[in-house]
Amino acid sequence: MMERFKLSILWQGLTLFLLGRACEASSLGLTVHVVPLDSNGGNTVRAHFSAIAPSPCPALSGLCAVGEDCLVHTTSLPFIGTKPKSGWCVRQWQKTVPSSYNATINLGSNTELYVSMKAGPTVRANSGRLNQPAFVALPPPLRARVNCPHHFYLSVKDLDGDTVRCRFARPEQGECRTCPQHSFIELDEEKCMLTFTGKAPAGQYFIYLMAEDLIPVPKISYATDNKPLSSVPVHLSLTVEESTSSCSDEPVATGETPIEDSTLFVLPYQEVKFTVNFMSQLESVLEVAVVGPPELYRTGFKSVGSLATMTMAWVRSENQLARLLPICFAVNTKSLQSEPRCVWLYQREMRTLPAGTELKCEKTEMTLLLPVDSLSNINLAELQLNSPTCPVTYNNTHLTARISLNGCGTKTVHSGSELVYTNTLQSVRPYTMVSRLPSLILPLVCRIPGVQAKGPQYKVGLPTETETFGRVGFWIELHLPGEGPLAKFTRVPKFRSLNSSPGRVRREAESTSKSNSTSTSSSNNSPAIGSRIKQLDLYVLSNCSIARAEMIVSNCIESATEDFVETHPILQQGCTASNSTLEIITTQTNSKVYRLDLSTMENKGSKMFIQCTVNLCIATMPSQKCPTLCTRSLDQKTLVSSLFTSTYTIRSGPISLVVTTPAPSTTTTFTTTTTPTTTKSTTTTTIKTTKPTQSTTTSHAPEQASAVAAGVILTTINIFLQNIFLY
Repeated sequence: MMERFKLSILWQGLTLFLLGRACEASSLGLTVHVVPLDSNGGNTVRAHFSAIAPSPCPALSGLCAVGEDCLVHTTSLPFIGTKPKSGWCVRQWQKTVPSSYNATINLGSNTELYVSMKAGPTVRANSGRLNQPAFVALPPPLRARVNCPHHFYLSVKDLDGDTVRCRFARPEQGECRTCPQHSFIELDEEKCMLTFTGKAPAGQYFIYLMAEDLIPVPKISYATDNKPLSSVPVHLSLTVEESTSSCSDEPVATGETPIEDSTLFVLPYQEVKFTVNFMSQLESVLEVAVVGPPELYRTGFKSVGSLATMTMAWVRSENQLARLLPICFAVNTKSLQSEPRCVWLYQREMRTLPAGTELKCEKTEMTLLLPVDSLSNINLAELQLNSPTCPVTYNNTHLTARISLNGCGTKTVHSGSELVYTNTLQSVRPYTMVSRLPSLILPLVCRIPGVQAKGPQYKVGLPTETETFGRVGFWIELHLPGEGPLAKFTRVPKFRSLNSSPGRVRREAESTSKSNSTSTSSSNNSPAIGSRIKQLDLYVLSNCSIARAEMIVSNCIESATEDFVETHPILQQGCTASNSTLEIITTQTNSKVYRLDLSTMENKGSKMFIQCTVNLCIATMPSQKCPTLCTRSLDQKTLVSSLFTSTYTIRSGPISLVVTTPAPSTTTTFTTTTTPTTTKSTTTTTIKTTKPTQSTTTSHAPEQASAVAAGVILTTINIFLQNIFLY
C-alpha cells in the first residue's frame, strides 16, 4: 500500500511538471480567420492570425520568411493587459498558406503555437462560390475564481450563414499536441459555450477547440451525414484565482455599451466609434482589456469609484484585413473580470465606380460628376448627401454635386499620415415607405497627404493635466479630533451620511452630539502616555488651488505593516467599509476629512499605515458637480461630463495607536517607485518630524515618527479625459 501511495505521488508530480512546462510555452489565446483565394480555386487561403502572448511581448521577427506572401501587422496602439499575472500582449499577422495546414509557430523564445486547420476547398452548391470558414472572436485572457461557476460564450459569425459548432480539439486527428481534457471545463458544442464548474484549484489552464461550419438543416431533420465544411483552431486560456468575495460580484456592462455580437457596418474611410461603460461595486476597474483589429483607437479610459468608461474607434482605410473584424473587451479589477463581450465590424464590399465618374478634390470642396446611365433603376429624387441641405442636381445625362469640406455633413478622419474628408451619396426613403427598387450607397473620399494638411483640424491639441489642474500633489495627515489644519471643522463636526460598501449592512451616521462630546474631550484632555488612542481624523489633502477642483477618494485601506501584506478596508468605492468611519463636512473641496473610531477597527496592534486612492475632478459646466461615488443615483453621465486627474495612490508613514513619549526631531526618508502610465522614475520623499511638547498638542497625533506623514505616490494610472477627437 505504501509503495502504491509513493508511486501515485511520483506520478502526480511528474504530471504537474510536464503540464507546467507545457503551460510555460503556451499562448494565452489564438484564432485564425481564413479567407479562401479564388486565384487557385481555394487550394490556398489567406490566414489572419491573432495570438495572445504572455509578457514580455515577443518580437515580431521570424513570423515571415523571405519571399513569402506574409504581412506582420505593426500598430501604434498595441493591445496589452496586466491581468492575469505579469501581463500579456497581442501579436497579429497574415500569411498565404495551404487550405489544409499544420505548423508550429514560435513567438519569440517563450511562446510556441501549434496550428492545425482544414479549410477546404469546398464549392457551395447553393451559390457556386468557395465556402467561407467560420469566424471566431478572440477574447482577452479569461479569469475565474475557485468555487465560482462561470459561463463563457464564444462569439462566432459565418459569412455564408452556416451553423457554427465548437468542439474540443482531438490529438488523434493531429489537431493539437498537448491538449488535456479538464474535468472542470464543459462545452456546449451547439452554442459554443464553455462552462467552468468552479471545481479547480488556482492556476492557469489552456483550452484547445476547433470551430466548424455546417450547412443549416431543419431541427426536425434527422440527417446524419451533415459533415463540417471546414475546421479552424481556437485556443483559450483560463486563469483560476483565489477569492473571498461573492460569486456574483463581477463588474457588469452598463449604459450604451454595445450588445453582445452586434454588427457595425463600415464603408471605406468611415469611422465607427462606440463607448463601453462598466460598473464594479466591489473593486475599482484597473483596465479595459481589448483585442481588436490593428489601429483600433482606445481613448479616454476613466475609472473612478465603481464606474469605468472608455471610447473605441476605428477608421477603415485601405487594408488587407478580413471582411469581418471582431472587437472583444472585458474589464479587469484586482481579482475580478467582467463577462467578455464582442462587437463585429463588417467591411462592406464596394463596386468600382462606373466609367465616366469624376470626383475632383479642391481646397474647400469636392465636386462629383456621375453618369446617370450607370444608375439604372435608382430613383434619383431619393439621393442625398450626409446633409440634405446640400442639393444634388441631375439631368438626362449626369448627376452633379458640389460638396463643401466644412459642411454638407462632410466628416474628417485620419488614415495614417493622411487627412481624409468623407461624405456619402445614398438613397434616403421615408421610414414608412417600402420599395423593391435598389438603393445606392456611394462613399466619396478626398485624401490629403499629411505634409499638405494645414490648420487646426489636422491635429487637435489637448490640455494636459498640469495645464488644467496645475502641478498637483497629494498627501495624508492624521490628527487628534479638533486639531490640524481643518480644526475649525473637526472641533464641532458635522457628518455626511455615507452608505456602507457593497456586501455590508447600511448604517446611518452617528449623532452629532455624541461625536462632538468625544472630539471635545479628546482635544481638551491630553491622553495619558501608554493609553490607546480612541479616535483620529484622517486628512486626505492636495495642493490644488483651482476653485472648482473637487477631491474624490475612492478607496482607503489600513495595515499593521508597512508592506501592506494584510489590509483592512476603511473606504471602498467611496463608501464607508464599516461603522468605524465617518466623513466630516468641510468647505474645502480639494480635501477630505474622515473620523476614524480606532476602538472598533480591526487593527489591534500598536501602529498602522494608511493607503488611499485619490483623484481631483472638475465638472465641465459650472452648474454641474463632480460625481459623488457612494450614491445609488451615480451613473455614467456624471463620469463623462467631468475632467479628472490621473489616479494617485498615496501612503502615510507609521501611525502610533498608543500615546508614546514624544520623539525628538528626526528626518525620515522614504524611497519608492513612481510608475506613471508612460514613464518610470524614482521619487524620494523626505518627511520631517517636529518635536511636540507635553503641554500643547501639535497638529498631528502623538506617534513615534510622525502621524503627519506626507503622502508618497506609489502608482499612477492615467485617466485624464477630455472630448478626444479621433479625426
